[in-house]
Amino acid sequence: MDHTGEERKVSHPRTLKEKEQIINRLKRIEGQVRGIQNMVETDRYCTDILIQISAINAALKKVSLNLLERHTHHCVVDAIKSGNEAEAIEELMGVFERFTKS
Repeated sequence: MDHTGEERKVSHPRTLKEKEQIINRLKRIEGQVRGIQNMVETDRYCTDILIQISAINAALKKVSLNLLERHTHHCVVDAIKSGNEAEAIEELMGVFERFTKS
């Protein structure tokens, strides 16, 4: 879905290998989050928990950048080739804006 809640069609569907890689990374992140929940439940030292949160943030950033790179190389390039460059660039800049917000 886009920022308006409208579902968009993928111009270049992900390959099975790409899907597996993303899903595996997200499953690892999910496991890390569960680990943090356990750390909180067992009263682990705050710094240990914060280090794990930092690792999750880095892992999510890596997944996001991977998706952004693929989107740029495929979806944005296709949009530009089909004459929708202004819309594609506007959308891409919106994504960058979200990435840079703290």
